[in-house]
Amino acid sequence: MRKVSIFIDGNNFYFGLKRIYKDKKKLMNFNFERFCAFLANKREIVKIFYYNAAMDRTKNPDKYKTQQKFFSQLKKIPKFNLILCKLLKRKIQGTNQYYYILKEDDIHMAGDLIKGAFKNTYDVAILVSGDGDFVPAVKIAQEEGKIIENIYFKKSASTNLKRKCDNSFMLKEEILNNFFE
Repeated sequence: MRKVSIFIDGNNFYFGLKRIYKDKKKLMNFNFERFCAFLANKREIVKIFYYNAAMDRTKNPDKYKTQQKFFSQLKKIPKFNLILCKLLKRKIQGTNQYYYILKEDDIHMAGDLIKGAFKNTYDVAILVSGDGDFVPAVKIAQEEGKIIENIYFKKSASTNLKRKCDNSFMLKEEILNNFFE
Protein backbone atom coordinates (compact mmCIF):
# COMPACT_ATOMS: atom_id res chain seq x y z
CA MET A 1 0.00 0.00 0.00
CA ARG A 2 1.35 3.42 -0.90
CA LYS A 3 2.05 5.88 1.90
CA VAL A 4 0.46 9.32 1.48
CA SER A 5 1.24 12.68 3.02
CA ILE A 6 -1.24 15.51 2.49
CA PHE A 7 -0.10 19.13 2.43
CA ILE A 8 -2.91 21.70 2.73
CA ASP A 9 -2.34 25.38 2.05
CA GLY A 10 -4.90 26.53 4.64
CA ASN A 11 -5.26 30.10 3.41
CA ASN A 12 -5.63 29.01 -0.22
CA PHE A 13 -8.12 26.33 0.80
CA TYR A 14 -10.23 28.65 2.95
CA PHE A 15 -10.55 31.30 0.25
CA GLY A 16 -11.27 28.62 -2.37
CA LEU A 17 -14.16 27.32 -0.25
CA LYS A 18 -15.31 30.86 0.50
CA ARG A 19 -15.64 31.63 -3.23
CA ILE A 20 -17.99 28.66 -3.60
CA TYR A 21 -19.84 28.83 -0.27
CA LYS A 22 -20.76 32.33 0.86
CA ASP A 23 -22.04 31.20 4.28
CA LYS A 24 -19.06 31.46 6.63
CA LYS A 25 -20.80 29.33 9.28
CA LYS A 26 -21.07 26.49 6.78
CA LEU A 27 -17.31 26.65 6.25
CA MET A 28 -16.78 25.82 9.91
CA ASN A 29 -18.60 22.51 9.35
CA PHE A 30 -16.21 21.20 6.73
CA ASN A 31 -15.04 17.70 7.67
CA PHE A 32 -11.30 17.64 7.01
CA GLU A 33 -10.90 14.07 8.22
CA ARG A 34 -13.38 12.77 5.62
CA PHE A 35 -11.88 15.06 2.98
CA CYS A 36 -8.37 13.72 3.60
CA ALA A 37 -9.63 10.12 3.50
CA PHE A 38 -11.23 10.91 0.12
CA LEU A 39 -7.95 12.38 -1.17
CA ALA A 40 -5.97 9.37 0.05
CA ASN A 41 -8.36 7.07 -1.84
CA LYS A 42 -7.78 3.95 0.29
CA ARG A 43 -4.04 4.58 0.53
CA GLU A 44 -2.35 4.85 3.94
CA ILE A 45 -2.21 8.39 5.30
CA VAL A 46 1.05 8.85 7.19
CA LYS A 47 0.82 12.60 7.81
CA ILE A 48 -1.47 15.53 7.16
CA PHE A 49 -0.03 19.04 7.24
CA TYR A 50 -2.18 22.16 7.42
CA TYR A 51 -0.48 25.57 7.12
CA ASN A 52 -2.06 28.80 8.32
CA ALA A 53 -1.62 31.60 10.88
CA ALA A 54 -3.54 32.66 13.94
CA MET A 55 -5.59 35.80 13.43
CA ASP A 56 -4.86 38.98 15.34
CA ARG A 57 -6.84 38.48 18.55
CA THR A 58 -7.00 42.26 19.19
CA LYS A 59 -8.63 43.06 15.84
CA ASN A 60 -11.60 40.75 16.20
CA PRO A 61 -11.70 38.62 19.38
CA ASP A 62 -14.77 36.66 18.21
CA LYS A 63 -13.18 35.65 14.90
CA TYR A 64 -9.99 34.76 16.74
CA LYS A 65 -11.93 32.55 19.16
CA THR A 66 -13.75 30.85 16.27
CA GLN A 67 -10.47 30.20 14.49
CA GLN A 68 -8.90 28.75 17.65
CA LYS A 69 -11.89 26.41 18.02
CA PHE A 70 -11.39 25.36 14.38
CA PHE A 71 -7.68 24.70 14.99
CA SER A 72 -8.56 22.61 18.08
CA GLN A 73 -10.88 20.47 15.96
CA LEU A 74 -8.16 19.93 13.36
CA LYS A 75 -5.67 18.80 16.01
CA LYS A 76 -8.03 15.95 16.97
CA ILE A 77 -7.66 14.35 13.52
CA PRO A 78 -5.21 11.43 13.60
CA LYS A 79 -1.79 12.19 12.04
CA PHE A 80 -2.73 15.87 11.66
CA ASN A 81 -0.03 18.53 11.99
CA LEU A 82 -1.09 22.16 12.33
CA ILE A 83 1.76 24.42 11.24
CA LEU A 84 1.18 27.99 12.40
CA CYS A 85 3.02 30.63 10.43
CA LYS A 86 3.26 34.40 10.79
CA LEU A 87 0.52 36.91 10.13
CA LEU A 88 2.01 40.33 9.52
CA LYS A 89 0.07 43.56 9.89
CA ARG A 90 0.85 46.14 7.21
CA LYS A 91 -0.35 49.71 6.98
CA ILE A 92 -1.77 50.98 3.71
CA GLN A 93 0.49 53.87 2.83
CA GLY A 94 -1.06 57.28 3.37
CA THR A 95 -4.03 55.92 5.37
CA ASN A 96 -4.90 54.67 8.83
CA GLN A 97 -6.02 51.33 7.39
CA TYR A 98 -4.26 48.01 7.77
CA TYR A 99 -4.20 44.68 6.02
CA TYR A 100 -2.67 41.32 6.94
CA ILE A 101 -0.42 39.02 4.96
CA LEU A 102 0.45 35.42 5.70
CA LYS A 103 4.19 34.75 5.73
CA GLU A 104 6.33 31.60 5.87
CA ASP A 105 3.53 29.20 4.92
CA ASP A 106 4.89 28.43 1.44
CA ILE A 107 8.42 27.86 2.68
CA HIS A 108 7.24 25.59 5.51
CA MET A 109 5.10 23.61 3.09
CA ALA A 110 7.87 23.30 0.49
CA GLY A 111 10.37 22.34 3.19
CA ASP A 112 8.10 19.62 4.60
CA LEU A 113 7.40 18.30 1.09
CA ILE A 114 11.14 18.04 0.35
CA LYS A 115 12.07 16.71 3.80
CA GLY A 116 9.44 13.97 3.52
CA ALA A 117 10.76 13.01 0.08
CA PHE A 118 14.34 12.69 1.30
CA LYS A 119 13.37 10.90 4.52
CA ASN A 120 11.13 8.58 2.48
CA THR A 121 8.14 9.17 4.75
CA TYR A 122 5.71 9.08 1.82
CA ASP A 123 5.34 7.60 -1.66
CA VAL A 124 2.67 10.08 -2.76
CA ALA A 125 2.35 13.71 -1.74
CA ILE A 126 -1.03 15.35 -2.18
CA LEU A 127 -0.54 19.09 -2.52
CA VAL A 128 -3.79 20.96 -1.84
CA SER A 129 -2.95 24.37 -3.30
CA GLY A 130 -3.08 26.25 -6.54
CA ASP A 131 0.13 28.17 -5.85
CA GLY A 132 2.71 27.87 -8.62
CA ASP A 133 5.49 28.75 -6.16
CA PHE A 134 5.57 25.07 -5.19
CA VAL A 135 6.86 23.90 -8.58
CA PRO A 136 10.57 23.78 -7.53
CA ALA A 137 9.72 21.72 -4.43
CA VAL A 138 7.54 19.41 -6.54
CA LYS A 139 10.43 18.81 -8.97
CA ILE A 140 12.83 17.99 -6.12
CA ALA A 141 10.37 15.50 -4.59
CA GLN A 142 9.82 13.90 -8.01
CA GLU A 143 13.59 13.54 -8.45
CA GLU A 144 13.46 11.43 -5.28
CA GLY A 145 10.92 9.16 -6.99
CA LYS A 146 7.83 10.61 -5.32
CA ILE A 147 4.45 11.00 -6.99
CA ILE A 148 2.91 14.43 -6.55
CA GLU A 149 -0.83 15.00 -6.90
CA ASN A 150 -2.20 18.52 -7.10
CA ILE A 151 -5.67 19.34 -5.73
CA TYR A 152 -6.83 22.85 -6.57
CA PHE A 153 -9.72 25.28 -6.97
CA LYS A 154 -10.45 26.64 -10.43
CA LYS A 155 -9.98 30.29 -9.42
CA SER A 156 -6.61 29.72 -7.73
CA ALA A 157 -5.02 27.20 -10.08
CA SER A 158 -1.50 27.49 -11.44
CA THR A 159 -1.26 25.96 -14.90
CA ASN A 160 2.46 25.39 -14.36
CA LEU A 161 1.86 23.53 -11.08
CA LYS A 162 -0.84 21.36 -12.66
CA ARG A 163 1.49 20.48 -15.55
CA LYS A 164 4.45 19.61 -13.30
CA CYS A 165 2.48 17.35 -10.95
CA ASP A 166 1.91 13.71 -11.80
CA ASN A 167 -1.87 14.09 -11.37
CA SER A 168 -4.15 17.09 -10.91
CA PHE A 169 -7.71 17.30 -9.68
CA MET A 170 -9.99 20.34 -9.51
CA LEU A 171 -12.28 20.67 -6.49
CA LYS A 172 -15.87 21.32 -7.52
CA GLU A 173 -18.95 22.04 -5.47
CA GLU A 174 -20.51 18.65 -6.28
CA ILE A 175 -17.53 16.93 -4.67
CA LEU A 176 -17.06 19.36 -1.78
CA ASN A 177 -20.72 19.04 -0.73
CA ASN A 178 -19.87 15.54 0.58
CA PHE A 179 -17.61 16.93 3.29
CA PHE A 180 -19.97 19.19 5.23
CA GLU A 181 -21.57 18.03 8.46
